[in-house]
Amino acid sequence: MMKKLESWLMPIANTLSKNKVLISIRDGFIFALPMIVIGSIFLLISNFPIEGWSEFVASFAGKGWETNFDAVTSATFDCYAILGCMGIAYAYARENGVDKIECALLSLVNFLILAPKSFPDYVNANGKAFSGFAFANLGTKGIFLAMITAIFTVLMFKFVVKKHWVIKLPDGVPPAVMDSFAALIPAAFTMVVFFIVNIIFTHTSFGNAPAFIYAVLQAPLMGVGRSAGFEVLYQFLSTLFWLFGINGPAVTNTIFSPIHQALTLENYEAAAAGLPMTNIFTAGFSDFFCNFGGGGSTLGLVIMMAFFAKSKRMKTLGKLSLPAAIFGINEPIIFGLPIVLNPLMAIPFMLAPVLNTILAQIATQIGFIPITIGVQLSWTTPIFISGFLVTGSINAVILQAVQLAMDMGIYYPFMRMQDIKYLEDEKNVDNKKDDLDDLSFDDLQLN
Repeated sequence: MMKKLESWLMPIANTLSKNKVLISIRDGFIFALPMIVIGSIFLLISNFPIEGWSEFVASFAGKGWETNFDAVTSATFDCYAILGCMGIAYAYARENGVDKIECALLSLVNFLILAPKSFPDYVNANGKAFSGFAFANLGTKGIFLAMITAIFTVLMFKFVVKKHWVIKLPDGVPPAVMDSFAALIPAAFTMVVFFIVNIIFTHTSFGNAPAFIYAVLQAPLMGVGRSAGFEVLYQFLSTLFWLFGINGPAVTNTIFSPIHQALTLENYEAAAAGLPMTNIFTAGFSDFFCNFGGGGSTLGLVIMMAFFAKSKRMKTLGKLSLPAAIFGINEPIIFGLPIVLNPLMAIPFMLAPVLNTILAQIATQIGFIPITIGVQLSWTTPIFISGFLVTGSINAVILQAVQLAMDMGIYYPFMRMQDIKYLEDEKNVDNKKDDLDDLSFDDLQLN
């Protein structure tokens, strides 16, 4: 069975992991991660989940101190589509061997060309309609448009460059000037195309490209992300790939991560507007309530190996792996135990994250823990700390403790069977008699 699964999964994993578009989408969002994490820190400070926190800070920072922190949060969360657009274009240009910086800047310009700039329905006190770029189109609702814009910008840029429709300057011209002139015609070509596309959309019932993409593509995909089986499928596929030595999230995140991010940002925007948050399967939920200690939720396994295993191999590996497992890194276990291509450990490895997901989903639906807020922490944030920060509830810490205990219970019988096997192997090695031990020089006679 393992061989059949491997023969079926490996081609899929290779195809997805080598696809330039998917690689660029994955890496493009990763480029924006440092800003998002820092923005999340500012969001946490201004909305720290402790009663009386705001009043305490206001006692020495002044009333309305949160506004200063919200400026940083808005520059990251509310402009996430812009960050993603530039990052994806940069990564895709890198994959296609064209000018990375020019493509990143050009994709931003093209994205803004498509974004609506006048809103006649919003009139201020002076009777003037709002004119400018709205955060609504630069954040959650613009994520998928940003992805499409970045990809097509690079494709058109590459097309013009390959046709040699570029301005060439004589040798001796500074490289920066030469690159700028070389990008002039490709940039003009792509901007004209997006200019025409924008005009076409203004004559449709949607009114603009962002509204069209959101209604036709993003909203249906986010609807899938809200479905009961979405997160279970993600966790199952990620661990299934890990079982064959393939970095599961590196493959599955190319498809699932944009949906996770969109759902997370939608929760942030709802909370900022004073509206109830409705999306359960956010990035925070996926990172901190489905897996502990890395893929397969192996933190419980590592703890038992370190403190309850009898064989030297498992005990030593458990102790060495525990510090990394606390921060969500479990490659030492996956490849050192090993879990890869190990039929015995495959069952708990696949089962633990799925049951964690189902339990956390039920806990959220019945109100035991609140829906995760828009805060995005690094996936290496340790258990218990992560649960409290992404929900603001001590119940989340309790839930994580219950899930960790459940994982330990799931892994225990399989860990014991593996431990017994290794213990027997070690005893056989210790009892094995070396033929050299029978050699004696007492009867040796020299003539």
